[in-house]
Amino acid sequence: MEIERKYFIESLPFDPGQYPYHQIEQAYLCTEPVVRIRREDDTFYLTYKSKGKMVREEYNLPLTEKAYAHLLKKADGKILSKRRYLIPIPETSLTIELDIFSGDYEGLVLAEVEFQTEEDANSFVPPSWFTRDLFRGIPEQQALIHLIRLPSPGSWDFVIAYRKDSYLSSAARNFIDITKNAFAGPPDEA
Repeated sequence: MEIERKYFIESLPFDPGQYPYHQIEQAYLCTEPVVRIRREDDTFYLTYKSKGKMVREEYNLPLTEKAYAHLLKKADGKILSKRRYLIPIPETSLTIELDIFSGDYEGLVLAEVEFQTEEDANSFVPPSWFTRDLFRGIPEQQALIHLIRLPSPGSWDFVIAYRKDSYLSSAARNFIDITKNAFAGPPDEA
């Protein structure tokens, strides 16, 4: 069982380089249900995630480097690259996993925190530099699924805005207007 909350980060009040990190490359074989392959440093695995936002089933299976390379060719959408910094939250047993993306999603920064219980997740008070809770008000995993399926957006807010118009920047609105016909609109509500 995975219990987590995810946040967009607009700016960091510190240099994350002082913390340990993992170099991650990942791709999606399927988005409903989520089936993902990942290389984390020199470890390879396949992950299955059930539907859900904050709480869902998650299973990780080890892969060889050869199996990972074979499955990577079958990925649906873009291959994501990011550096994941591990930042302890003072006076707790919690860790912020801070993802700084590179490549096609250069500039996108997300943070996630995993919890032991739903109650802990619901009572969590994020640091002031956490900009926006990613899944509050957005059905399922729609926002991140669109990050993978769509061409590179002009800005990261297109990802979350695709589901909730109030989050759109003018650049994202223009992008949606221009590409509306190519994508046949957003997916149905969950």
